[in-house]
Amino acid sequence: MTKETDDPRREFLLTALSLGLFAGANLASLFQAGHARGDIPDKLPPGRSIYRLQGEVTVDGKPADINTSIGPGSIVKTGRNSQVIFVVASDAFILRSNSEIQMKTDAGLIIDSMRLLSGRLLSVFGRREKPHTITTSTATIGIRGTGIYVEAEADRSYVCTCYGQTRIVASADPAIGRDVISKHHDQPLYVLPSAANGELIVAAPFINHTDTELALIEELVGRTTPFAFSGGGYEVPRRRSY
Repeated sequence: MTKETDDPRREFLLTALSLGLFAGANLASLFQAGHARGDIPDKLPPGRSIYRLQGEVTVDGKPADINTSIGPGSIVKTGRNSQVIFVVASDAFILRSNSEIQMKTDAGLIIDSMRLLSGRLLSVFGRREKPHTITTSTATIGIRGTGIYVEAEADRSYVCTCYGQTRIVASADPAIGRDVISKHHDQPLYVLPSAANGELIVAAPFINHTDTELALIEELVGRTTPFAFSGGGYEVPRRRSY
């Protein structure tokens, strides 16, 4: 990505972030601090994992700072009023407060599976040869190159396939699943631990995440969202840049 200010998509991203036009004041404060130093969103340099962190963040059980390395087998945890924005290979994430994610790898280079033990995670993933998974207590989500937002609660999981394709399976009955192909948050779902009115997977509203946040973390891995910025809004969907 270029840093030129005549890119309308990038200009809108910078303006929206600096004004806090997305979910969560913490992300606004994180961005504003970086913007004041001229550290605007761009692809992270090789060897750097964390774009921003605030509050109590641990990686593999140790307190994290901006120089902490996060790998495809790491455990990342946030405390109250805390969050971290980070990159692993071609994947990027916003892990919100009171959240814990365990990542696993077989090859050692990319994430093969993730378990969201608690909290909320916004993710964008690069293309893979085979699907990988995010699991919660109530769901298993098979994904490829996808933007996805997941909340893990005690009594249900929330899954929004922001764009791309997923296979969402209920842990209570692996025979119950839903294939989702989404262009723009088309089919948010709750996955329940027990059937409600005979269903384990039910429709949900669009909540707690924004396109601006997706644009930010795609920037960090050198990609763009499938949505073209045009002033204060979006144009028709376009091909995602990998």
